[in-house]
Amino acid sequence: MYQNELNALKKANRFRERKLFDSELIDFASNDYLGFANDKKQFKKAYQLVREYDTIAPKASMLVNGYHEIHEAFEKTLSKLNGFEKGLVVGSGFLANIALIESLVRKRDMLFIDEDYHASGMMATGLLGDRVVKVRHNDPSDLEEKLKQHTTGRKIIAVEGVYSMSGKLCKREIFELADRYEALLIVDEAHSSGVLGENLLGIFEYYDIEPQSNHIKMGTLGKAYGSYGAYILASSEIISFLENRGKPIIYATAPSVFDTALALINIIKVSNSSQKYYKAIKERQAIIKEASGVELKSLIFALPVPENAQTIRLQEALMTKGFLVGAIRQPTVTEPILRIIPRLGSSKKSLKSLLNHF
Repeated sequence: MYQNELNALKKANRFRERKLFDSELIDFASNDYLGFANDKKQFKKAYQLVREYDTIAPKASMLVNGYHEIHEAFEKTLSKLNGFEKGLVVGSGFLANIALIESLVRKRDMLFIDEDYHASGMMATGLLGDRVVKVRHNDPSDLEEKLKQHTTGRKIIAVEGVYSMSGKLCKREIFELADRYEALLIVDEAHSSGVLGENLLGIFEYYDIEPQSNHIKMGTLGKAYGSYGAYILASSEIISFLENRGKPIIYATAPSVFDTALALINIIKVSNSSQKYYKAIKERQAIIKEASGVELKSLIFALPVPENAQTIRLQEALMTKGFLVGAIRQPTVTEPILRIIPRLGSSKKSLKSLLNHF
């Protein structure tokens, strides 16, 4: 039924499938920025935390009786650390983006979304009809020009703190434009929380921006925080609105209690040891700069490759040397790249050895 389309993907070297990679490969492909995915001590702490409660699974949606004490503790901890009024735990980053974009953009409102925003946000825009304006990637001038053209209803801007395929940071001027034009600003911090700022709190801390009532921070738990799920931080008013209008929040089973517990104890560890992690990140960024001349602001090193087949060959060649890197092709990116993550879970010596192969 779909074989012709699958054959076309194979011919274009865009065919993808799930793989179980050799566990002996040195991992420079995953978004596990701080190395928590292999930390069994933290896993045991989360297990012990969950065991303290009679209920160990969510059972229902959060608005029925699936909201757990661990969910509440997680939200309070994260909102306090980041300087937001209130938090909301969500099942995944994908669901968080859909909840935010689908529910916040009402009639007569307009969403201004970066053209390189995550696929989940782009999918949500399909629900909005003509209430969407795509903005040139990370271009404050284009954003301002388009903001000027919308004079009725609310303005909502959606950007990423760190763009997942390039590692580029959202420009600070976009925060300033949101304030100047009294726009809500959604910042997807999936790849910046746990990576940017001396306390590793993300792009708000990096730019020394104190969260305001028009700021919304969304992030995932499956990257730097070594678990699964997501969160939204905002004013109490916006969180309450999402509880009443965000369909993925209202109608989905509450997030996993264990995954939320694991993220909570990992976030506490990052907070207590932020200087150690910050130093380790800087060391890996320095290694990249010395080897390539590229000065990373994040922990994403993207190497352009001329065509898809070569991207796959390079990944396979590096696997024979014992390294795993990401081979990223369309439609995730416009042009193929090798995506290298100098994560803290793999040694600096291994990183230097990998870079020597280039």
